[in-house]
Amino acid sequence: MGDKMEIAAAYEAALRSGDFGEISRLTREWSTDDFVQEWPQSGERLRKEAALRVDEGYAEMSGTTPTFVYKRMLGGGDVFVIEGTIDYGDGIPVSYVGVGEMRDGKVAKMTEYFRVIWPAAPAMPPTCARKATQRWRCPRVGSLWLG
Repeated sequence: MGDKMEIAAAYEAALRSGDFGEISRLTREWSTDDFVQEWPQSGERLRKEAALRVDEGYAEMSGTTPTFVYKRMLGGGDVFVIEGTIDYGDGIPVSYVGVGEMRDGKVAKMTEYFRVIWPAAPAMPPTCARKATQRWRCPRVGSLWLG
């Protein structure tokens, strides 16, 4: 078992450096035996050894060498969140959010979300109107809560 602050500092250093090998080493050392990595978008759920094989062999399996730009890590108790951006070698930034769960001083689960970044939508059309903290009322769009 490790101290949560020690684990967080080690992962943060590895994330800042973009050293995927170090991240794999830390996962091997500081995750539970029943560790699970989930990617909800694709429905994939990997147990510890499978997750490590994917991490350690990703460049060879995919033909790309991704880079990670660390943004921040937040958390409290047994839950933490990592934010960053990944470039899989094609120059297209992919937003990354990882939600980690700890148990008995080790990382038990990582649920990771990936999304291609796109430009913000243009201003709402003039046919839409709202008052502060109310819903947008748009004839063709419906009602979106923006408050």
